[in-house]
Amino acid sequence: MRLTLAYDRCVIFMAFALAACGPSQPNDAESNSLIYITNDVPAGLDYDGAASTVPNSQEGIVNLMDPLIDYAPGGANEEGVGLLNFTSFEGRLAESWSFDDATLTWTFNLRRGVLSCAGNELTADDVVYTFARAKSVSGPAPTGWFLASVASVESFDATVLADENKRSLGSEVTKVDDYTVQIRQSTHNQLFLPALTTFAIRIFDSVEAKKHATESDPWSHDYINNVTAPAFGPYCVERWDKGNEFVLRANPNYYRGAPNVERVVFKRVPQSSNRFIILRMEQADITKGLTPREFIKLKEYDQLQVVGVTGNESLFVHMNFDSPPFDQVKVRQAVAAALPYSWIIKNGYIGQAQIWNGLVPSSYPGGKSTFHDSPEGLDVARRKLVEAGYPDGRGLEVYEDALRLSYPIEKEATLGPIATAVRTALRDIGMPVELDPIPLTQYGDRQLVKKDLPFALNDQEKPIVVDAGYAVQLFFVSSEAGAVNNMINYRNPRVDDLWTEARAERDTERRYNLVTEIYQHLSNDVVWLPVVEYRTQWAARQGLQGFIWYPDNGIRFADLSYAQ
Repeated sequence: MRLTLAYDRCVIFMAFALAACGPSQPNDAESNSLIYITNDVPAGLDYDGAASTVPNSQEGIVNLMDPLIDYAPGGANEEGVGLLNFTSFEGRLAESWSFDDATLTWTFNLRRGVLSCAGNELTADDVVYTFARAKSVSGPAPTGWFLASVASVESFDATVLADENKRSLGSEVTKVDDYTVQIRQSTHNQLFLPALTTFAIRIFDSVEAKKHATESDPWSHDYINNVTAPAFGPYCVERWDKGNEFVLRANPNYYRGAPNVERVVFKRVPQSSNRFIILRMEQADITKGLTPREFIKLKEYDQLQVVGVTGNESLFVHMNFDSPPFDQVKVRQAVAAALPYSWIIKNGYIGQAQIWNGLVPSSYPGGKSTFHDSPEGLDVARRKLVEAGYPDGRGLEVYEDALRLSYPIEKEATLGPIATAVRTALRDIGMPVELDPIPLTQYGDRQLVKKDLPFALNDQEKPIVVDAGYAVQLFFVSSEAGAVNNMINYRNPRVDDLWTEARAERDTERRYNLVTEIYQHLSNDVVWLPVVEYRTQWAARQGLQGFIWYPDNGIRFADLSYAQ
């Protein structure tokens, strides 16, 4: 703690020292550079790596790698934040595409002359390599395989996880010629194109990636996770000091034109109060992840702006089905009844949040999800504990380790007070809860890879494909049925069967009804405890423009520019 406090004071002192050196500049040493202060820099760049669940890592990936296609523009909100049209797509690395309904085959025509940071030209070989790498499930978190599975790419099913003989790419993804590739599905699936927009199925520069392969690491996981992600995106890694600084330089070969912001410096400043001070003193250009109170305060300063959107960010309580006592639905119901929702909205988020009445973002199409339709309060919670066999919490003391409420220590400013309020409410009903703030990288590893986090506050998970059904496969079907982020080890054969039917259903109304039925089972089982939905916000210098909200909530720095 002393070291942390010393570091915080040092950051504040440095900010004051910088301000005293002369007039502030609108950015870094170069006029078209940008300083981005954030709670952490990317921990890894391999989207099949353990760090892929960490938003900071995802933000690094999407600025280095481009997809075949992306969502089309869809206007802007009243704050000028660009929105996307989630029913329409535009080409990125693919110039055009078509679908043969008879053979379930998609044909993608790649752009010519697209060069990577290493100067290699994009070809069909890169697309084939990307899918072959995904199917190898050789990384600690097989996210690439999962997104291909979500899209029903043929033979990317759950048997790949259990049988190493099924991990080689066959004719399901094939090169027609240097600039044409075909991808075949096993069944119709409305999620095919949306899945291709995500951070975890972006195209690698296979020529450069293969240069760093070894006998023990044929898919270059170590190099990609720790050095750079060789790809065809707008930026290249200039320097990376893990846990401290991450510097991007514009790709001089970028096929969409050179980004207006030539250089981006991510600087790690864990405490939001320090980020607030540094931005307030104009020693940085942009930040996010401040507390609601800090965002409100920054709106008072003419030289700064705060913009945002109500997108898909939320807070929920994670209770692991493999960690007693959370394997009992009555205990989970007791926690749900006891939480101080109104306090959290009023004090934790200063009114900048709303009750989350579901398990999928309220704006997402594809199925209806409701949760908070049962009585709540401490008396109800105590009754549920009695029904579970723990009157006044007696007997729960044997689960001391499981009753440690975890959250990322980097988010102490926002989540710390909320965690304290949750602990107080649960202790009032007899649950001996203690707090357990842990580093974000450890939190992500235990959640996504080990899946052994018993009890946690989570405000960083979101379905980045805008569809209620996608969230089912991402979080709630069993691992055996293809979930990659079923962090609470939930298993319900009925949910698995319903999703198998829904994902291939072509009739929109019937699919909606199937997905809605799934969410009724999930709500009854209290698979997650949804708490609130809150705004995605950025604070920046006045004049910085071009913000667009993407479902992964990552900034695309190539979108940004300073007003002339």
